[in-house]
Amino acid sequence: MKQNGKGGELARYIGYGVGAVGLDLSYGLFYSYLSKYLTDVLLMPAAFLLILTPIARIWDGINDPIMGTIVDSTKMRMGKYRPWILIGACSNAVVLALLFTNPGIPRGSVWMYVYVAVMYILWGMTNTMADIPYWSMVPSFTNDPNKRNTISTIARTFSGIGQGIITIFTPIALLRFGSGASDAEKKVSAQGFSRWAILCAVLLVVFASICAGVTKERHVVYNNDKFSFKKLFGVLKSNDQLIVFMLFSMISNAGWYLTSCVGAYYFENVEGDITKQSLFATFGAVGSFLGLFVIPLMSKKYTRRTIYRFCLLMVFAGYIAMIVCGPILHNMLLLNITYIIASIGIASMFVNQTVMLADIVDYGEYKTGTRSESTTFSMKGFLQKMAYTIQTVILFTGLGLSGYDGAAQVQTELSKTTISIMTFGIPPILILISFAIFSKKYKLYGELSETVRTFVEARRAEMDAAPAEEP
Repeated sequence: MKQNGKGGELARYIGYGVGAVGLDLSYGLFYSYLSKYLTDVLLMPAAFLLILTPIARIWDGINDPIMGTIVDSTKMRMGKYRPWILIGACSNAVVLALLFTNPGIPRGSVWMYVYVAVMYILWGMTNTMADIPYWSMVPSFTNDPNKRNTISTIARTFSGIGQGIITIFTPIALLRFGSGASDAEKKVSAQGFSRWAILCAVLLVVFASICAGVTKERHVVYNNDKFSFKKLFGVLKSNDQLIVFMLFSMISNAGWYLTSCVGAYYFENVEGDITKQSLFATFGAVGSFLGLFVIPLMSKKYTRRTIYRFCLLMVFAGYIAMIVCGPILHNMLLLNITYIIASIGIASMFVNQTVMLADIVDYGEYKTGTRSESTTFSMKGFLQKMAYTIQTVILFTGLGLSGYDGAAQVQTELSKTTISIMTFGIPPILILISFAIFSKKYKLYGELSETVRTFVEARRAEMDAAPAEEP
């Protein structure tokens, strides 16, 4: 049935958003629980992971922009973005299941390290194949900034649902799907990780298929330039706001990822029950939902710049409250309630970042005359991976220095204190640093923003008036 009018448009937006659920199931499981799987199930030392992560990021620095260029020049019957969303999702689903499943290799053997390293890097590559084209679609829907806000909010809402499923249900699923560990022990197992990862992989493919089947690509600009690092550096050099965006986003995201990742260690080892993280995450999901209303409500009176700064300060305030309620008072009810405050700010922060990146694509076209949507959006995936690298370095450095033992039933007080600091103490520091960089360096607002939008709309009108090319 053909979808027309506002109802059809909304249906396409929702169909687009559904794709984010699957992507974030894989993304959330990888970034929030892979470290737990490697240290507590495979019993891998922190030193190996500190070496592996930077190596993977070096490869991502090469692979991600190449993938962005490939997407920019893709022109298939399904369009520019949707074919890669399907290809990437299916590939990433297979790798996700394999990454969290031991095929029978003895723990501690050289082959186990090789297997993990290969799967780790392949996960990043296949995730890039789906993530870049997915988020690159935002500018192709419309040039209207208000509609972009709507689309980004919908996508981030579904992204939050995917993250919520991981953070709320993973602690429970690891115990229910596992074997060899009683509820009283509250310990994760290899079988629990494997079965849960396989289920998430299946859902990833299902949601990606829905997204590709429902969405339509309209305002698509093709770029047939071949990849070269010279051109990549040219994009980065000419688009100063992209560099600034990557810097402040990477730092703030690293703080939030740190809490998500170390949270599993905190609730299992400090609070004594990993399933407490599920209730904690549920309160966070409530905050994330409320955070989606921040931009629509505040945009009537305040600029996006003001809203973004307000959100960062809300995150900071939430963390300060969590430090008091969690590690100091150990009051789970108050900790959960204060988590809502930080989650409201974070949800709005992520929506703002998505819209900002769409604006930065326009800014790049304004500065250079060339539109590089997927190449620019490839930087989003790369900055997220860099944020994860910062998180990983902090996590495994802390675990290594504190003498954390994944096989131990009870950790030392030093390990517990270190885990608490990493979960709630370091993130607000990173948020403040991000706030300072954004406030001082980000210039794409006000008069400049309006000038860019006018330029892009005029250019798009000229393109629409030109004779259409044969597919």
